[in-house]
Amino acid sequence: MKLFKYVLSTLVLFAGIGLISCNSSAEKVEKAETEVKEANENLDEANAEYLADVEKFKAETEQKIADNAKSIADFNTRIAADKKEAKAEYKEKIAALELKNTDMKKKMADYKADGKDGWAKFKEEFNHDMDELGKALKDFTIKND
Repeated sequence: MKLFKYVLSTLVLFAGIGLISCNSSAEKVEKAETEVKEANENLDEANAEYLADVEKFKAETEQKIADNAKSIADFNTRIAADKKEAKAEYKEKIAALELKNTDMKKKMADYKADGKDGWAKFKEEFNHDMDELGKALKDFTIKND
């Protein structure tokens, strides 16, 4: 009888440990699922912010490109009365600036979202090129006013 009680108590002990282990495993699985869900939500939020940044930048860029086009058109109007030799030289320089402005517009339109790292690099290079174009336009119009 003592042996029976010992075996029975041992079985109950192992069964209890097994149940406790199952609960711990179930809790661990539930916790891991919660963490994965939160990580996915954070990733979705980060992606939404990234895409919003891309769209905002595109809108700002479109405005800058439109402003550049307006400056070019205004300058073309002003040089219409200049001498033929000067007008040809101005038109050539303006055509080059206009081409660069059009190229920038195409570059922005052709950009395909390829992740934050690619976006950061693209944005930095694009901003640099836009700044250079803006300076060239400003310098050209100031020198020729």
